[in-house]
Amino acid sequence: MSNIQQVVEEKLKKELATTHLDVVDESDGCGAKFQALIVSPQFEGKPLLQRHRLVNTVIAEEMKTIHAFQMKTLTPEQWAKRQEQN
Repeated sequence: MSNIQQVVEEKLKKELATTHLDVVDESDGCGAKFQALIVSPQFEGKPLLQRHRLVNTVIAEEMKTIHAFQMKTLTPEQWAKRQEQN
């Protein structure tokens, strides 16, 4: 796990009170490209763009060195439904 990945995970857990979090470094460890699945009750009632802005605000400092950050943002209810389907 790259240092930047660890920092991103810690910030998202702390600031968004995530109930599920997967952050995958897709850049062979250099920390430039990430894919994330973020489940937080703070996303309740927020449209997709607002959720993404919230995440980007939390990791604004790290985004200066990350070239690509792809995210899926779900509420705990949406996550539970997705789990039932699988």
